[in-house]
Amino acid sequence: MLSHSPKHNIQPLLLRQASKPPSPSSRSTQEIQKMSLRTMLAQAAVRGVTEARANIFGHIINPTGQRSAHKILRKKFIGEKIASWYPDDVLKEDPAIVQRKEQERLSKLEMLKRRGKGPPKKGHGKKAAKRKDKEGKKDKEKA
Repeated sequence: MLSHSPKHNIQPLLLRQASKPPSPSSRSTQEIQKMSLRTMLAQAAVRGVTEARANIFGHIINPTGQRSAHKILRKKFIGEKIASWYPDDVLKEDPAIVQRKEQERLSKLEMLKRRGKGPPKKGHGKKAAKRKDKEGKKDKEKA
């Protein structure tokens, strides 16, 4: 009694291998050259058709498949249309409003200075204080 194990199915496997077409190595060199010439001509024809289609329809040929910004760049610009949706900025254009804001800023600054909270004079800020501390430490180390 035969079981369905792989070692008992050797004969049909050999028959299948024998019925396969000859491998490319067994073909003559002339057949291989014809086949390669045929494939080269087919590839050239396809390439020509692709280039013609790209020229006619305005497509970009990308045979390497690298990413490009062409899809974004071919769209129409919409900046002016979006800018037209918003009204003009009155605060920047009206000189009276600009002058009033500057006056408010100066009066607030003056009030802070009176309380001693205004900006320090040039050379008397945080960095200058740190620099003086470092120089003081270096002088002590040298002495």
